[in-house]
Amino acid sequence: MTDRLIVFVNGAKLDVAASAAALDAVRAWDADAAAAVEQGTRALTDSRGLALAPESPLYAGASLRVGAVRDRDDDDADLLH
Repeated sequence: MTDRLIVFVNGAKLDVAASAAALDAVRAWDADAAAAVEQGTRALTDSRGLALAPESPLYAGASLRVGAVRDRDDDDADLLH
């Protein structure tokens, strides 16, 4: 078993520890982006665009995206009920 993984954050190839979480990979890519994810001003998603928790474990070849946080307006919230 290897102690390193190759993962991708916004297309950038990174070599991280096998024990790294998603936020660790973002931090290795860009410390300011990681801080923004922690503050909730940036969103973290997987390669399909699904929300990803910062503490999510990584796997070889994982592809993460850091993007804008989108607020739902009241009309969108009504559609969910």
